[in-house]
Amino acid sequence: MRRWLFALFTFALVAAACSDSAPAVLNLATTTSTNDSGLLDAIVSDFEEQHNASVQVIAVGTGQAIALGEAGDADVILVHSRSREDAFVEAGHGTARYDVMYNDFIIVGPTGDPAAIQGIPIASEGMAAIAAAESTFASRGDDSGTHSKELSLWSTAGVEPDPDSEWYKSLGQGMGATLNFANEVGAYTLTDRGTYLSQSAALAALAVMVGGTSIDENADSALLNPYGIIPVDPEKGDINAELASDFAEWITSIETQEQISVYGVDTYGQPLFYPESEAWRSR
Repeated sequence: MRRWLFALFTFALVAAACSDSAPAVLNLATTTSTNDSGLLDAIVSDFEEQHNASVQVIAVGTGQAIALGEAGDADVILVHSRSREDAFVEAGHGTARYDVMYNDFIIVGPTGDPAAIQGIPIASEGMAAIAAAESTFASRGDDSGTHSKELSLWSTAGVEPDPDSEWYKSLGQGMGATLNFANEVGAYTLTDRGTYLSQSAALAALAVMVGGTSIDENADSALLNPYGIIPVDPEKGDINAELASDFAEWITSIETQEQISVYGVDTYGQPLFYPESEAWRSR
């Protein structure tokens, strides 16, 4: 009897220890660019080790990531559409928004450049030329931050593309898939530079048309692409608020910002993202 009780007690202790050590799950809704570029794969394991956590990355467009936050289906969101981020917080869906990093948008297109836009410094002028030439343009069409920026550039250009036209292709796809489509059919598209660089080895038919070879050469301030982190309001549902706050603090810390600042440099000669947290700016 004593042996049985001792075995039962030992089993209970082991089970409790295993339960205590099980990683806490953090649901991170984010853009396809942070995932397709490889950035999250490169840095998130550090957070997981520090906090005994398992980060479940839900890589969708910014619009879908925000919707997941609004529904309480994500603990924290990492997105890139500032006006929508501010509206998300103002509506009470998020606790606060914190600057994380930035990169820039560029227009890429077929190396033959049928719309003759390569070297045009202002993106909206390049978009107007694409529309005038009716050269094929691949739109993400997915309510993402990139799609929102594309629509604003068309508006500035005074163009309203017809989704039923032959030259305008609305795909409803992420950035990587859209770039692959553009490469296959010889289309122009708007992309963040980080995703383009990370996939450029497989995009031989495309070249940068507007935005230059680095962010320093990008003359169009409208193409700046900032990212923010927002913990979801815990009243939205079953939100891991403590871990979400820890993640926001971690990704904006000097140590993580340093990792962001060097990611991609060895491979592409430039970072894919540039750190922009308050801690980084104040260092």
